[in-house]
Amino acid sequence: MDIRDTLRAIQRNWLVVVVASLVGVICGAGASMLVAPTYTADTELFVAIQGSGSITELQQGNVFSQARVQSYVETVTTPVVLKPAIDSLGLTSSPTQLASKIKVSTNPNTVLVKISVSDTSPVQSAAIAQAVADSLVKVVDELEKPRTGGTSPVKLSIVRPAEAPSAPSAPNTKVNIIAGLAIGLLVGAGLAVLRQSLDSRLRSENDLKLVTDSPVLGGITFDQGAVKQPLLTEVQSQSPRSEAFRQIRTNLHFATASVTSKSVLVTSSVPGEGKTTTATNLALTLASTGQSVCLIDADLRRPMVGDYLGLDRHAGLTTAILGRSELDDLLQPWGQDSLYVLTSGQIPPNPSELLGSDTMHQILLQLENDFDVVVIDAPPMLPVTDAAVLSQYVGGVLLVVGTHVIRKQQLIKTLASLNMVSAKVLGVVLNQLPHKGPDAYASGYYSYAAPDRTRAKQGRKAQVKLNLDGDLSGSNDYPGWTQGQKDDTSEITESHEAFERLDHRKPSVFPGQPDREFRAR
Repeated sequence: MDIRDTLRAIQRNWLVVVVASLVGVICGAGASMLVAPTYTADTELFVAIQGSGSITELQQGNVFSQARVQSYVETVTTPVVLKPAIDSLGLTSSPTQLASKIKVSTNPNTVLVKISVSDTSPVQSAAIAQAVADSLVKVVDELEKPRTGGTSPVKLSIVRPAEAPSAPSAPNTKVNIIAGLAIGLLVGAGLAVLRQSLDSRLRSENDLKLVTDSPVLGGITFDQGAVKQPLLTEVQSQSPRSEAFRQIRTNLHFATASVTSKSVLVTSSVPGEGKTTTATNLALTLASTGQSVCLIDADLRRPMVGDYLGLDRHAGLTTAILGRSELDDLLQPWGQDSLYVLTSGQIPPNPSELLGSDTMHQILLQLENDFDVVVIDAPPMLPVTDAAVLSQYVGGVLLVVGTHVIRKQQLIKTLASLNMVSAKVLGVVLNQLPHKGPDAYASGYYSYAAPDRTRAKQGRKAQVKLNLDGDLSGSNDYPGWTQGQKDDTSEITESHEAFERLDHRKPSVFPGQPDREFRAR
């Protein structure tokens, strides 16, 4: 994993990082509360050479003092110094135990000795520091006294007596909290990277590129409303979902430029990835360009196209394969565009055999001859072999990949199965992508948003539809549209008059297809 993968893993698992950081902060604060406070008292001593003399003698004495200071620092924690201090205070601890509470230091090029004593009692720490300093003065005086008699040439003086501290020196709550936060962040980041490494689900286009080189024809963001309104005709024409299918339609046009067959098989690896809604909405989007489109429900195990479009599925594909009815009699028109649907028909006991039969191949050839595009909704690849069998008769396969649903190993098996039957994979459609975050397919959507006009009395929006014949009427064709009020007609009529001055015809998106009248909905 490089730095970008690590950052993406942390962003995906941000909750783990936050929880680990909070735990670190709580542990740091808890440790500060559970640990008994410690007080530190300090005292300082000055080392001087007794006697007077010339400047040269004073300089030599200063050098001598600095050389002896380090020896005095080491002498502080010896029993010869600590035993008198213990006896004077009546302590029960041993010199070794007392030495663990004492810290002695000195600054370079100085003759100052600093003694710091830590204890749970502020008064006790000050008393010990003062007793140790007094004992050091006496011990040094005895050690430095000449054997021939006389006074010691070195004199230690207490320049800063020990005082009882007013605040504890430990624990440092602020430092502990910061340390807990830093440790929590590191642990959380490590857990995020570990979780990312062990996660086998396919979550983004970057994960897809690690599995296959097939082009991504488009990405469809997750829409909670698609559960109740799966068709594009039930949402606004400028919605992100509608624009996503327009992008898929355009990319599919270039992907099939070198393909002679007009049929496209839409399948997925496992159930729940959205192949049926993708096939249905793709057929609707293709038909909106003026092409004649035939949508076939070839999922003979769990057919859903008829339920989505509200069509009868008791007579359909299986009826045509068995020769019980003419194919033209089984095609059901849907909507105002040139879209015809061949539902599944009765569910047979042997779907794979029917879909792989010569009769099925002849049906596809006939439909390709009668329609500009044939879209086939096939079963998932991994549970059954129906899609693999049927992929041999079509011009290409459009693979729907449901992010956060499929695992990378499953997609690898699907691609291997398609490669085994020499199926041509036109591209991949990423479905159920998040709107934002590290796995988002796009950062935003560019469209024109009409201003909302709310009536204060009635408290609802007035929404109207423009027809080419110039009539102004409330649209009841699609859910979510309501009848406009009569006093709103003046502004809408002006917009309609401007619209009529535009050319009512636009070229087809696909080359070789006839132009059609532009109809505003």
